[in-house]
Amino acid sequence: MSLHPLMLAGTGSDVGKSVVATALCRIFRQDGYHPAPFKAQNMALNSYVTPDGLEIGRAQAVQAEAAGVDCHTDMNPLLLKPQSDHTSQVVLHGRPIGSRSAYDFWNSPTPHQPLHTARQRRETIYFRREVCDAFDRLNARYNPIVMEGAGSISELNLRDHDLVNLPMARHAGADVILVGDIDRGGIFASVYGSIALQTEQDRQLIKGIIINKFRGDLRLFDDGRRMLEELCGVPVLGVIPYYNDIHIEEEDSVALARKHRRLQEGKVNVAVVLLRHISNFTDFDVLERDPRVNLFYTTSPTDITQADIVILPGTKTTLDDLLELRRNGCAEAILSAHRQGRIIVGICGGYQMLGLTVSDPQGIEGTITHLPGLGLLPIHTTMTAEKTTRQVTFTFDGYECCGYEIHQGVSDTAEAVLQTPHCIGTYIHGFLDNAPVIDHLLKQSVLCGSAAERKSGSAAEQKSGSAAEPPALSYQAYKDQQYDLLADHVRGHLDMERLYNILRGDG
Repeated sequence: MSLHPLMLAGTGSDVGKSVVATALCRIFRQDGYHPAPFKAQNMALNSYVTPDGLEIGRAQAVQAEAAGVDCHTDMNPLLLKPQSDHTSQVVLHGRPIGSRSAYDFWNSPTPHQPLHTARQRRETIYFRREVCDAFDRLNARYNPIVMEGAGSISELNLRDHDLVNLPMARHAGADVILVGDIDRGGIFASVYGSIALQTEQDRQLIKGIIINKFRGDLRLFDDGRRMLEELCGVPVLGVIPYYNDIHIEEEDSVALARKHRRLQEGKVNVAVVLLRHISNFTDFDVLERDPRVNLFYTTSPTDITQADIVILPGTKTTLDDLLELRRNGCAEAILSAHRQGRIIVGICGGYQMLGLTVSDPQGIEGTITHLPGLGLLPIHTTMTAEKTTRQVTFTFDGYECCGYEIHQGVSDTAEAVLQTPHCIGTYIHGFLDNAPVIDHLLKQSVLCGSAAERKSGSAAEQKSGSAAEPPALSYQAYKDQQYDLLADHVRGHLDMERLYNILRGDG
């Protein structure tokens, strides 16, 4: 039976819309439907490459995986990738079309404002038409479409320009479910205010409320649930408890604030240098969960020199972050760690920084045209307007591995993975999702006389022996297991019968 499209809208950012959307994609798949995710416009530095070599937000790729379908740019037709506090690269249908300042993007003309430039006139019509057309194509192929809003639905100053929240729901004919985060407090004000501030037309679209991230005994919110329903005139479909034991890849940089930040005795300490414009930090999810490893994020030169493995991650602005590394002392700390025999790994922009030079003669990234790299890898990199986006396979230690590339810039080497003593560089995101790569790094950290080994010889021997043991599950099998656990968690606390009635037009 056909279901209406469903939109998960939020009382604010980071309330859990993406995770609930992921759960519902898996639940609908389990229940025999053929769902697909959709987010008209996304802003994120964590992105992914579709099978046909185009770029979308990471969250929609995760949701597609939970739904059991290949990801496609129609699932996220418009992606904004911040380059600074004021500008973002605009990616439309998987390809960059230029950069825009936040003011220009959000102040395109509306029916109530003059058309200042021909470009604004074109873009106002163009972006809305493109995202709506993408939804229509997706809706013709899948059922139901699990739509995700962005941020808060009650930003009144942005209402006329909104491409992703209730205007998109109106186009789709979607039933809107409002998600609120009780863990941050103020749940009554945020839920009631989000509904009360809508136009009468848009209030009619909101068919249910989900209270997310509840801690403690759920019975304590029974009265609160009843009060919310009376206050808002909208049913509360579920109260979903907070969880710590289900692992779903996160897209929002807000998640970085919750990451570990300290060295730890008795494990291989892996320091990820926390760049100002860090991208695709999901590259480290597998390594972070390895029981042999303590992975942490830092800008402390002392921590970098004491770590066993130092990783320079991807970045949206290689030259700006390279300059900052020299300013804050991290560059010298990385070189010092390398001289002491620590393992240095560079991925994407981090790989470029480890080379001999990075040049940007066309000003692709900004005003810095040339900088010397850290000199640990024999490559020169030149920024180019053309962006490389592709899924790749590669061989590492005799094993076939896979990943994907998203980068602007060309380096003068044909090697997918470039190695020198104690240093590895690659453009491949997902490089560390491959067990042979992780095992190689952990073995090398022991053989090179790592800090952990000096602290505990027995621990080092145990690490060395365990490094050769394959994981119980492949990473793909592990992710499938986590999607099922998430679906069970959400299904157990959400009134699915009532939700299905709403989506069939009966509720």
